[in-house]
Amino acid sequence: MTPITEVEGRRIPLSNLEKVIHPEDGFTKGELLHYYARAAGAMLPHLRDRPVSFLRYPDGPHGQVFFSKNVPPGTPDWVTTAEVPRSEGPSRMVMVQDLPSLMWAANLVTEFHTHQWLAQDPEEADRLVFDLDPGPPAGLAECCEVALWLRDRLAGDGIEAYPKTSGSKGLHLLAAVRGGSPGRTSAYAKALAVEAEAAMPRLVVHRMTRSLRPGKVFVDWSQNAGRKTTATPYTVRARPTAAVSAPVSWEEVASASPGRLTLRAPDVLARLERDGDLMSPLLDPGRATPLPD
Repeated sequence: MTPITEVEGRRIPLSNLEKVIHPEDGFTKGELLHYYARAAGAMLPHLRDRPVSFLRYPDGPHGQVFFSKNVPPGTPDWVTTAEVPRSEGPSRMVMVQDLPSLMWAANLVTEFHTHQWLAQDPEEADRLVFDLDPGPPAGLAECCEVALWLRDRLAGDGIEAYPKTSGSKGLHLLAAVRGGSPGRTSAYAKALAVEAEAAMPRLVVHRMTRSLRPGKVFVDWSQNAGRKTTATPYTVRARPTAAVSAPVSWEEVASASPGRLTLRAPDVLARLERDGDLMSPLLDPGRATPLPD
């Protein structure tokens, strides 16, 4: 019989709690749900009012892994949804607004991915994002070098960037912006990626072409497009270990120590207790910076 738990007055069935989801560290589905319940205070503000894409991996990363952008079948009627514009016509997506919604979604075993705009205004980007993806033999240390260059370049335009691990092999940089469409934000991000490649030609590439990427860091600017999503802060990734896309400090990035920037769910909970949410400034509308002309 599937156990049912009550979360803030909502009854949620929780299934297969003993199933190992992340095989390399034996991390079970029950432990995954426990992580999200404890990380919810930091994670929910980064999810709220943003349509969510789910990257589901119900049998672990070696099983079937698939994106779910539309509202999944069987979604409870108390889960908030939003109409989202798409080129083929509008569709509906889930919004994770509260703890019951988070726990219901986490029971699906999913990565959480969000757009760089809020549901109420999809034509205005409020986030700028760079995804730094190393091509072997480049790795996390090279991503850190590129991240520091981008931090300083963005600061020159008055934009404060915040780093987080990708939960895989790279880094993400996020900044709060205002006054620009997703298209304009993408154009600005691309211009900085091109500038980074010109400044560090042996280290950076701004194009996705696979043949260009060995030994370099691909500065992916394209996730600013209106249709694209990026892993939400504090989401566990569909990896053999329970790796998390988690905020880190610039001091940690400057140290360029891959071991310190590889964070699992238990590590992140300890960091939250010690440091709180390092990306909380992104949530303050007063800190959003206009894109330069």
